[in-house]
Amino acid sequence: MSFSVVIPARYASQRLPGKPLQLISGKPMIEHVYNCAQRSAASRVVVATDDQRVFDAVTEFGGDVLMTSAEHPSGTDRLQEVVSQLKLGDDEIIVNVQGDEPLIPAEVINQVARNLQSNSAASAATLCEPITAFEDVINPNVVKVVCDDQNFAHYFSRAPIPWDRDVYAKFGTHSANQISTAHSATRRHIGIYAYRVALLHQFVLWPSSVLENIEKLEQLRIIANGLKIHVQDACAEVPGGVDTPEDLSRVRVRFGDI
Repeated sequence: MSFSVVIPARYASQRLPGKPLQLISGKPMIEHVYNCAQRSAASRVVVATDDQRVFDAVTEFGGDVLMTSAEHPSGTDRLQEVVSQLKLGDDEIIVNVQGDEPLIPAEVINQVARNLQSNSAASAATLCEPITAFEDVINPNVVKVVCDDQNFAHYFSRAPIPWDRDVYAKFGTHSANQISTAHSATRRHIGIYAYRVALLHQFVLWPSSVLENIEKLEQLRIIANGLKIHVQDACAEVPGGVDTPEDLSRVRVRFGDI
């Protein structure tokens, strides 16, 4: 299995400014993410940034880094610039690991790359996990995914899908304790992707789709254009990423800083 990992790392963040350079156990967050990716089977790991401060930090700890445009409308557009800079072939596989995942297990990086390589009908692959709390079912910040019997995505949504008509009608959507088993088929999407390079070149030429604009989920553009996304339950727990100061504190606790 041959694949590369690209880690997009923007400096700007409304909720946590300078996020990639926030220190965890004395190292910038992006270094922890890079080290996680290095433990995978990837043949290459590269950080993609639009900020000189992040570029310099990665260079300082000996990582591979590329400077990319600050004008990209999405992370997928940034990936396409990276594969163009690296002159990668259309059939090569790229795994997109978010720059705010300092605890991501190497085995799930391998898993998503392997799944894409093994499924020739898919242009992309991603992962999911069961939802165990009803609060997450109805939380619009928790993206849900519904798949067919061949593990290809039907749809991604911020809404609670699938909707258990009989149970929810009986108990109501606010009786979380009573309907704790009603969402056993509900899956949370985990934001790690493997792409074939050819898809990235197509993606940047497509206009954004109607459903993508409604849900604010760019992966819906792939489905709208008739291509398939393979989805599988993650083989290991994927701790949440860092979006807020509270998330950063939680991760620092995991590292023993607090």
